[in-house]
Amino acid sequence: MLDKLKNHIAHHFPFLENKKLFLATSGGLDSMVMAHLFQQLDYKIALAHCNFQLRGVESFGDQKFVQDFAEANDIPVFITQFDTQAFAKDYKLSTQVAARDLRYNWFYELLETENYDYILTAHHADDNIETFLINLSRGTGLEGLTGIPAENGNIIRPLLLFSREEIAHYAEENKIEWREDSSNASDKYLRNKIRHDLVPLLKELNPHFIESFQKTQSYLQESAAMVEDASIMVYQQVVRQEEDEMHFNLNQLKRLPNYKSYLYQWLHEFGFSAWDDVYDLVDSQSGKQIFSSEFRLLKDRDSLILSPINFETENEEYCIEKGVQDVKIPLNLSFCKVDDISISSNTAIFVDEDKLHYPLSLRRWKEGDNFQPFGMEGKTKKLSKFFKDEKFSLLEKENCWILWSGDSIVWVIGYRQDERFRINSTTQNILKIDLE
Repeated sequence: MLDKLKNHIAHHFPFLENKKLFLATSGGLDSMVMAHLFQQLDYKIALAHCNFQLRGVESFGDQKFVQDFAEANDIPVFITQFDTQAFAKDYKLSTQVAARDLRYNWFYELLETENYDYILTAHHADDNIETFLINLSRGTGLEGLTGIPAENGNIIRPLLLFSREEIAHYAEENKIEWREDSSNASDKYLRNKIRHDLVPLLKELNPHFIESFQKTQSYLQESAAMVEDASIMVYQQVVRQEEDEMHFNLNQLKRLPNYKSYLYQWLHEFGFSAWDDVYDLVDSQSGKQIFSSEFRLLKDRDSLILSPINFETENEEYCIEKGVQDVKIPLNLSFCKVDDISISSNTAIFVDEDKLHYPLSLRRWKEGDNFQPFGMEGKTKKLSKFFKDEKFSLLEKENCWILWSGDSIVWVIGYRQDERFRINSTTQNILKIDLE
């Protein structure tokens, strides 16, 4: 097993040479075998142990076991303790997800604070099979069937080529001690039911099941890479990026024979899961939208628009005192007195400063707001009607800021000045307002 691992690292992870490595060490069979192997290979290692405090005295027994092993073998060791149950409750997570999040967040923190290069975990081939079957049983896309990645940034999993039987055999041959996690015996967890009941049956049906599974998963990984390449090429034809928004051209999209697959490929990383609703949005009426936890997908005429959810409230307001020359939040605006004017534009207006009532204010539009569009003397228009006439999308309306003087609109910023503040023959003080 040692020689096999050495060749595997040389072929797949040559960059580990002369690097400082943290070994994620629970005290269980897999991580203790990994620690022994990397000791033999003479890498610069330290142990990282998380005490999740989920099994009372047993959890602290695991912690002491890892500490004693590290001291006996003169290996640096780093220990942390988590109140996992409280974290899971506070963030409304399952215990397993909470433990995973706490664990990996601490790993990344360790890499930075202790100046190490990589974290190694002891996931093996049977873990990969179990993950595959869990995802398969719940329903998944191709990415859920490609297995646990051997390399994910600074996380390396060098034991994925070994079965649980190989690891146990190595531990027996080398008289390696480990701690048995009592929760591994409980079938209340889906992973344990698969481990205890389903995988042994598959191995009984096919003695070479692991080898066959690894070959199949290799093919799936190649297919996933091909799908990714294809989705990138098509993405460039269908999607237009506008600042923090993605605009999907529906006319281009619907020409694709499998456009739903492309939508899934592009959108799943943004947290969407109600895929029937996503696909229905393509043919729905304009203005319909769906949400993930952080993003919104909006149907707007011939486009789907993906954007981050704006958590600002519609009542948010910013004051601008007289004499202020530059505003940075929420927009970059500049105010300066000038002696003459040039042609107003969408990004610069000229107003009669003596007509302004300070402080000015910036806020989002509200239903019922109205103004007098530049050039429409004596006539007012509701902002909602203005937006409709100018064919604003829902996102454009939501992102629009209004400059106010008292109860009167001075500027629908970036779009139209109000007639009431325009320059005329009696104007003595001209103020130029620029949107940068």
